[in-house]
Amino acid sequence: MNIQSQLLSAAIYLISLLPFWALYILSDAIGFFLYYVIRYRKGVVRTNLINSFPEKSLKEIKVIEKKFYRFLSDLIVENIKMRTMSAKDAKKRLKLLNPEVVLDYLDKEQSVIIASSHYANWEWGIYSLSLMTDKPALIIYKPLSNKYFGAIYNKMRTRFGSTMVPMKQTFRKIVGYKDRTHTSVFLADQTPTKSESNHFINFLNQPTLVFKGLERIARRTNYPIIYCHIDRIKRGYYCATFTPLITEASLYAENEITRINNQFIEKIIHEKPELWLWSHKRWKHKPHD
Repeated sequence: MNIQSQLLSAAIYLISLLPFWALYILSDAIGFFLYYVIRYRKGVVRTNLINSFPEKSLKEIKVIEKKFYRFLSDLIVENIKMRTMSAKDAKKRLKLLNPEVVLDYLDKEQSVIIASSHYANWEWGIYSLSLMTDKPALIIYKPLSNKYFGAIYNKMRTRFGSTMVPMKQTFRKIVGYKDRTHTSVFLADQTPTKSESNHFINFLNQPTLVFKGLERIARRTNYPIIYCHIDRIKRGYYCATFTPLITEASLYAENEITRINNQFIEKIIHEKPELWLWSHKRWKHKPHD
């Protein structure tokens, strides 16, 4: 780890020691800075919202936009808090409403695929899923371009025992766990490169390039897919609901599982659009490219 990484790690640690009330004061300042001063990806956010909700007026779009930036700043400080957050706090601040949906499978020695998305605080969801059971939890992720920051972040994510698995190693890792009951967690709304996928679907009123890794793994293993919907109750508090999406993946036609999962994500986004990651360049690839 170089000196910059050490300084960054130390800064994250020190900030994470702040109580939540102080972190949210910091969040208010960050939100103002992001929205009004540097206007962080404001063009990306505005364009994504307008294209996703053509039925909404510009006034309605701006309301969602401002709510999103307030949430984004909260998300930043909440994720920093992960550095020193206790297991007790993790369980208190993200409650699993119906964990038996997953645990019933695990108790029968049946491995499970858990699907989710970049919605609400998905990072706190890693902690809750890790603490839900003593069975191994494999977290499938797309490595960050900054490997030093990625290493710091992954160290935070694995504090309660989960295992981070780079996307390109997913199938090999899951095969390695075939004799061990486990959960594998996918954030299925990430943006692939054109070399990683050529499959487009209609998502939020736009042709959208999507990963099919979730479907491929499910069809090869025949593991059930359960969606973990994380919702925000109030500032600093979340809940998660598990919904079975697919019970026998081998019975579904090609691309059908991908369509079902993305339709479910789309429905969730429509309920509280400000909780999705609109600053992400989700539609940079077009079918005609």
